[in-house]
Amino acid sequence: MSLPIIFAIDDDRQVLNAITRDLKTYYRKDYRILSTISAQEALTSLVELKNRGERIAAFVSDQRMPEMEGVDFLQKALEIFPDAKRVLLTAYSDTNAAIKAINEIRLDYYLTKPWDPPEERLYPVLNELLDDWQGGFHPDFTGIKVLGYPFSSDAYHIKEFLASNLIHYLSVDVNAEEGKQLMQHNQLEIVDLPVVIFEDGQVMKSPAIMDIASRIGLNPTVKSEIYDVVIIGAGPAGLAAAVYGASEGLRTLLIERHAPGGQAGTSSRIENYLGFPTGLSGAELTRRAITQATRFGAEFLSPQEVKQIKLKSNYKIVCLENGTEINTRAVVITTGVDYRKLETEGIDKFTGAGIYYGAANTEAASCKDRIVYILGGGNSAGQAAMYLSKFAKQVNIVIRREDLSATMSAYLIDQISATSNINLVPMSEVNGASGNEKLERICLRRVDTSETTEMPADALYIFIGAKPYTDWLGDLIIKDEKGFVQTGREMKSMEHFNKLWKMPREPYVLETSCPGIFAAGDVRSGAMSRVASAVGEGSMSISLVHKYLAEL
Repeated sequence: MSLPIIFAIDDDRQVLNAITRDLKTYYRKDYRILSTISAQEALTSLVELKNRGERIAAFVSDQRMPEMEGVDFLQKALEIFPDAKRVLLTAYSDTNAAIKAINEIRLDYYLTKPWDPPEERLYPVLNELLDDWQGGFHPDFTGIKVLGYPFSSDAYHIKEFLASNLIHYLSVDVNAEEGKQLMQHNQLEIVDLPVVIFEDGQVMKSPAIMDIASRIGLNPTVKSEIYDVVIIGAGPAGLAAAVYGASEGLRTLLIERHAPGGQAGTSSRIENYLGFPTGLSGAELTRRAITQATRFGAEFLSPQEVKQIKLKSNYKIVCLENGTEINTRAVVITTGVDYRKLETEGIDKFTGAGIYYGAANTEAASCKDRIVYILGGGNSAGQAAMYLSKFAKQVNIVIRREDLSATMSAYLIDQISATSNINLVPMSEVNGASGNEKLERICLRRVDTSETTEMPADALYIFIGAKPYTDWLGDLIIKDEKGFVQTGREMKSMEHFNKLWKMPREPYVLETSCPGIFAAGDVRSGAMSRVASAVGEGSMSISLVHKYLAEL
C-alpha cells in the first residue's frame, strides 16, 4: 500500500516551496508530500485521491488565499477526508480566524508564520498530530478481529476490554460475509463464539480476558523485590502519580484491574481540560499519560486486581487475586468510582446486549440510524450524547430533574441544545427494559405523576451515581458512610482512628488512617469529580510519599 499523504497548500510559491521542503526533509520516509498553490485544484485532487482509496494524514493550509480562505478550504476538505488532521498557517493578524476555526471545523493546530526553526516549531506539532492519526485510522485492517454476534454480551466485554486498553480491533459480525468466511476457514462452530483472531493468525475460542491480556503483552510480571510506591488504579489520579513518582526517582508500580484511564478514559471528548483548546478524547489523554509514565520508568501491571493490603513493620504487602504479593514502602489508592448499577427489571438481562454502563465508544457504530437513550445528566452523559449523535437517528437524555443546568457544564448544554437529533426527557426515570435477544424497548416513568410509557429503544447507556471501588480495603482504612476513603486531619475525631493511627504526627492531607497509605482522586471522600483535580491530587500524593519515606 502506498504511503499516507501530507497535503500542503499555499498560494505564495515561495512559502509553499519552504513548507514542502521542510516536510520532505523530515517525513519523506513515512509519508508522501503533495502540494499545490490552488485551492480549487486541491479540492479536485482530493476527490481523485478519495476514489483511488488514498489516505491523507494531514492538511497544512495557508489562511489567506485568493480563491478561498484556508478555513473554508479545510471545511470542504473535511467532507472528503474527515479523519485527516488540520493545520492552519497564519499571520499574527489571522489569530482570531484561527481560534474561530477551532470551534467551527475542529482545527487541530494553527501555526504562525514563519515556523523556523522547524525542529522546534513545526515537527513536534506534526509528530503529535500524525501519531494521533496513525493511532485511530485503519484503512485495511490487519490487527485483532473479534468474531461474534452484534449484541453478544461476551463479545461486548472482550471489545470493551480491548478498546479501554487502547488496543485496536475489528468487530466482525458472524452473520456477515466476512464472518461466515472466517467461521468456515477456521472450522469454527457456534459454540466457539466469541472468537478472537490475532494478527499472526492465532485463534482463541471463547477466551478469558486474562488469556487475551497475556497474549497481547498487557500482563507482565513484577520486576522488583520491593517498590518505593505502588499505585492501585490507573485513572487520571493514578496515572499522574505514576508519572511524578517515576520521574522523581521512586521505584514505581501502577496496578490496574481492568484498563487505564478510569471513567475519564472512556470519554469521547474532554473539552475543558487545561491546555487543549480543541479538546481531546479520554483515550488520547490515557495514551499520552501511559507513554509518559513508562518513559520515566514506571512499571504497569494490568489487568490485575488487588484483593488486600497487609502490613509488616514499615512495609506494605499488596496482595493480588492471583496470589502474587508485592512489597512496597508506600501505597497510593486511586481506584476511582464505578457507575451505580440500575436495579430495574430487565437491565441485567440485556447488559452488553443493548444496555451499557459508561463508555459509548465501543458500540457507537452499531447505533447507526437507531434510537438511543442515555440515563444521567452529568458531563459524562453529555459527552456520550454528543458522540452518539454522530451515529444515531435520535439520542434521548433521561434525567430526573427539569433541566441539565444543575448537573452539566454550560458548554455541553449549549452543544446539546444546538444538536437537532438530541432530545431531553426531563422528570423521568427508566423503570424497565425488555426485548428478545437484545434490548428492544424501555419503560419510562414520570417522577412527578408516576405515569409510565413504553418506548422503542435500540440501546441504553447508563451514567448514574458514583460507587467507590473500596470494598476490598476491609477495616484497615476508614471510609465514610458511602464507602469513600477518608483522609487528613479530619479523621482525628472519628471512631477507631486512634486504634489505627500510631504516628506522633497528624495524617497528611491525602493520607489515610494507615500511615504511608494515601488516597487521591474520585475514591477520596470530599474529592472534586474533575479530571484536572484528580491529576492534581495524584501528583500531590507523590510529594507526600516523599515526606513519609523520609520519616522511615
